[in-house]
Amino acid sequence: MGTFKEKKVVLGVTGCIAAYKSAEIVRRLVKSGADVKVIMTESATHFVAPLTFRALSGNPVFIDLWQSEEQCKISHISLTGDADAVLIAPASANILAKAASGIADDLLATTILACEKPIIFAPAMNSRMYLNPATRKNLLILKEYGHQVVEPEHGDLACGETGIGRLANLDRILSALADSISKSFDLKGVKILVTAGGTREPIDPIRYIGNKSSGKMGYALAEAALGRGADVILISAPSALPVSGKLQLISVGTCTEMQEAVLEKFEEADVVIKAAAVSDFRPASTSKEKIKKTDKLTLELVGTPDILAGLGKKKRERILVGFAAESENIIANAKAKLKSKHLDMIVANDISREDIGIGKELNQVAIIDGSGTIEALPVMSKKEIAEKILDRLVALIRKKQEST
Repeated sequence: MGTFKEKKVVLGVTGCIAAYKSAEIVRRLVKSGADVKVIMTESATHFVAPLTFRALSGNPVFIDLWQSEEQCKISHISLTGDADAVLIAPASANILAKAASGIADDLLATTILACEKPIIFAPAMNSRMYLNPATRKNLLILKEYGHQVVEPEHGDLACGETGIGRLANLDRILSALADSISKSFDLKGVKILVTAGGTREPIDPIRYIGNKSSGKMGYALAEAALGRGADVILISAPSALPVSGKLQLISVGTCTEMQEAVLEKFEEADVVIKAAAVSDFRPASTSKEKIKKTDKLTLELVGTPDILAGLGKKKRERILVGFAAESENIIANAKAKLKSKHLDMIVANDISREDIGIGKELNQVAIIDGSGTIEALPVMSKKEIAEKILDRLVALIRKKQEST
């Protein structure tokens, strides 16, 4: 298992009979070259003694927020500072609820809330607890946050029942951990420019022509790329979404402002992902005064610049990714856009569905590359879609590197 050589892993252990399997996880990680630090909840110490993990990892075991003076330099903030990933195995229903709700009442929950590194949850619990709507909702929330969940397995449970809830096979857990760590570095050294949100074209000082875009897809892509080591520039139309302080954020309002910002940063970027919903039209003129209410108002509209088409003509060695929001002939229209705008990849989605898509947490898309290969994804969160898009992007980058 050379996958973990010189990798730093934080392992969270919660109160569950499966906690004894965590000792084997530590043993295998250390044997493969990893540096492992273990955080235990107080209830976990009733199942496995902290000394076990200290002996296996060769590091102190962390349990209390109010640790001893000799450990005070290692806190919920610094514990994950140089970590490559955090693995919670087993993850109890309690820690899932805390992580989903942002509760920070012990060292492990506080560490999760403060962590900016990849987090993998491996749940283990009684079937009824796992299938409870509250637990199912918490797992969905964690996935939407961008965390990875290694689903439990069906089998004999500690309570004497049989059902789903057994901690996943350790090979599955370690494979997910390895995959998460590899992704956290696969865009290192790559500068990515992402556009997001819906532009607003002013009619008068307070009114505008806009669209329903929330910016969620673009922001998810920017955060996911940042998490995988990329240097990210996010050019965003108005949005209420929070951003990581590590992102270079440029806020714009109109299509023209977005075009200017994109062209200014274009030469710096290795990859451009145009996820913004840019207005296709704007008022021919903008009133300097608020237009008074009348029974009828006629607006003359003119077209806005096609930013994506312009970039396609000058991209040179850059990789250019676009989006196609269509209501009919989804794939055909997306392929036509891919070709006409000289894109390397396009993401097509159906905007006629009211349950997913623009403004929603979930979406269903198809990713099409320059060769015409189509990868149709099922309904999933936009953060999960972002990771799928970046997986394809990484493959495209490697292919271009091999051909040069």
